[in-house]
Amino acid sequence: MQYAENILGTIGNTPLVRLNKVTEGIDALVLAKIESFNPGNSAKDRMATKMIADAEADGRLKPGGTIIEGTSGNTGMGLALVAIIKGYKLICVISDKQSKEKMDILRAVGAKVVVCPTDVEPTDPRSYYSVSRRLAEETPNSWYVNQYDNPSNALAHYEQTGPEIWEQTEGKITHFVVGVGTGGTISGIAKYLKEKNPNIKIWGIDTYGSVFKKYHETGIFDENEIYSYITEGIGEDILPKNVNFSLIDGFTKVTDKDAAVYTRKIAVEEGIFAGNSAGAVVKGLLQLKEHFKPEDVVVALFHDSGSRYVGKMYNDEWMRERGFLEEVITKAEDVIKDHIDKPLIVARTEELVSHAIERMRKYKISQIPVMDINGFVGSLDESGLFQSYISDKNSAERPIREIMGKPYPIVKKGTTIEAVSKLFSRENAAVLIDLENGKFHIITKYDIIGSIK
Repeated sequence: MQYAENILGTIGNTPLVRLNKVTEGIDALVLAKIESFNPGNSAKDRMATKMIADAEADGRLKPGGTIIEGTSGNTGMGLALVAIIKGYKLICVISDKQSKEKMDILRAVGAKVVVCPTDVEPTDPRSYYSVSRRLAEETPNSWYVNQYDNPSNALAHYEQTGPEIWEQTEGKITHFVVGVGTGGTISGIAKYLKEKNPNIKIWGIDTYGSVFKKYHETGIFDENEIYSYITEGIGEDILPKNVNFSLIDGFTKVTDKDAAVYTRKIAVEEGIFAGNSAGAVVKGLLQLKEHFKPEDVVVALFHDSGSRYVGKMYNDEWMRERGFLEEVITKAEDVIKDHIDKPLIVARTEELVSHAIERMRKYKISQIPVMDINGFVGSLDESGLFQSYISDKNSAERPIREIMGKPYPIVKKGTTIEAVSKLFSRENAAVLIDLENGKFHIITKYDIIGSIK
């Protein structure tokens, strides 16, 4: 009979799959190492097992202990599998930018999840780095994993993933491309492959808001580069000890939008339901295509499964809210399609200004068209109200007709975005669209900006 003693025995030996459509234009054989075939659905199962085994061996982790780690979700899942089998408790500290699916999965496998804000400095006591360390200090019989600086992270990939890739390609691999976060995956695999063939090129995929690319090229840790970003699993605002820059030949940066768009392309064009960093890797491959020759064998690692991102990159509404959904927007009605069914908020000429202010506050809007019995006759916007207040502190109790501006121009359905855009000016902050049958909607500068791709 063939069976594993427990779920940990199924880690590794993940397949290589040729990429066809998403890599069109690349003159090389491109193969994806699909790490979602691991039982925890990510490459992190490998290093989680290794880190725990090494900590047990040298006494850092004792029987019945509590494992504590800051994680973007995947390492936590790998640690959870080992904790279940070996009888440890697990506390995962995660940033609030990570998907809800990741948090729910961790709780489902018995981990306690502590959520921290993303947009704070690494040294801030609220950061997930700081909270992880504090919990490790406060929790009896605990072990802080620290995957960023733990050498067992890279060692797992040196001992397992690197040899698998070498054997699966029969030593013909010429380039290895992967997203870089903790650095364990790229550094461990790179060390093994370069020992086998020093001519193999190692490329890291970075994201905007992260420091890796510039640091690799200049040796400068530029804090001005650090800002909050959406892409999950890659990039850092610190320099983990596991990132061995001497083994990496270069980096390319991929935008949040491109990473999200290509994540979905992989699913619909290759049938591979991969995670967010895989999208960044594929776009990075296309950005690097001039480095590849027809005889080359390029291996790209896909870290995790799309199941972690169902509510984000695979959700149309989430993508549309961020301007990531590739939709053709050419007409006036296209820019307001997400809220076209909402009623138009208006004010009447004889109402008090205070009524309009209350409405603007309630609906969080900055412009209101003004009507009388004949139709649209004026407008109010926040800058006009401000100027009115400066000149007359009692303006809130005056009728709207006394301070309203000119009515907004009205366009018909089908009017081009270019034509609508030309109607905006310093004096005119909005445009009304006639949706027919007596229904109107408002188009603001914010709507136009939101339509820019």
